Amino acid sequence: MQGVIAAVPTPITPDGNPIRDLFTAHGRWALENGCDGLNVLGSTGEANSFAGGARKAVMAWAAEDLDRSRLMVGTGTPSLAETVDLTQAADDLGFKVALVLPPYYYKPASEDGLFDWYARLHEALGARPIAIYFYNFPQMTGLAIPVSLIERLHGMWPQRFAGIKDSSGDLAYCRELTSRLPDLKVFPSSEVALGEAAQSGFAGCISATVNEAPQLSARLWSNRADPDPELVSHITDYRSTISAQPLIPSVKFLVSRRTGDPAWRHVLPPFRELDDTQHTVLSQAIEKLEAV
Repeated sequence: MQGVIAAVPTPITPDGNPIRDLFTAHGRWALENGCDGLNVLGSTGEANSFAGGARKAVMAWAAEDLDRSRLMVGTGTPSLAETVDLTQAADDLGFKVALVLPPYYYKPASEDGLFDWYARLHEALGARPIAIYFYNFPQMTGLAIPVSLIERLHGMWPQRFAGIKDSSGDLAYCRELTSRLPDLKVFPSSEVALGEAAQSGFAGCISATVNEAPQLSARLWSNRADPDPELVSHITDYRSTISAQPLIPSVKFLVSRRTGDPAWRHVLPPFRELDDTQHTVLSQAIEKLEAV
C-alpha cells in the first residue's frame, strides 16, 4: 500500500447510524478520482464515536463493496481485548492493514508497557496475515509513540508492524523513521508532504483533506521525483482552507456539496455541523481554488 490514501468520512443518519450507500459511493468516487487507497474508520471516519457493532458493519460494507486490496481500517481502542476483536474481524473480512492507535487512556505509559500491549496484540493475531500500522496522533491521544518502540517492534516482527500513519505534523519524526527503518512504510497525514516523498522516503500520505480534489494529490504523487512547486502551493492552499474550519465537519460538508446530499453534513457529538456562515465561507474559498 502506498500513494494517496483518503481518510474517508462516515455518513450517518440524524440519529447516528451509518449509511451504506453513501459510504460506498464516496469510496468508489475517491478511488476513481486519484486515490490509491482508503483509510476506513480512522479519526475522519469518527470511529471512536461508534459502538463496536457499527464499526464492524461499516468494515463489512467496505470489504464487500470496495476493492479490499486498497483499504486499511482503524481498529485501535484503549482496550486491548476490543482492539484484538476488531482487528480479527478486519482480518476475517480480508483487510490487509489495520491502523492501530496506542492505548491512550492510562498515562504515563512506559515504553515497555506499550511494547507489551502491541506484543500481545501480535500474539493474539497468531498466524493471521493482517499488518499493523501504528497511528501516531499525540494531539488527540496525549501520547507520542516513541521511535525506539517502533524500532523494537518492527525489528522483531517486521511483517506485522509494517507501517505508520503520523498525524503529529512533525515531519522530522517521519524523516527519522525512514532513516532508521527504511523498510517501514511511513505516511504523513498531510498531502503537502508528497512534495518531499521521494527525497524523504515517504510511502505516500493518509489525509482527510484529499477527500476534496484528490486528483491534485495524485498528480503530485505521480511526479514526486520532480515535484511542481506551484502544484505543492495549490495543494497547500486547499488543505489550509479546509482546515481553517473544524476539520471533520468541513470534510463532510464538502462531500455534501459535491454530491448534493445533505445527509453528509451530519456528525456525531461532540462535533457539530458547520453553520450557515461557515458553509458560505468554505464554499466561497473552495470555489476560488477550483477556478485556479
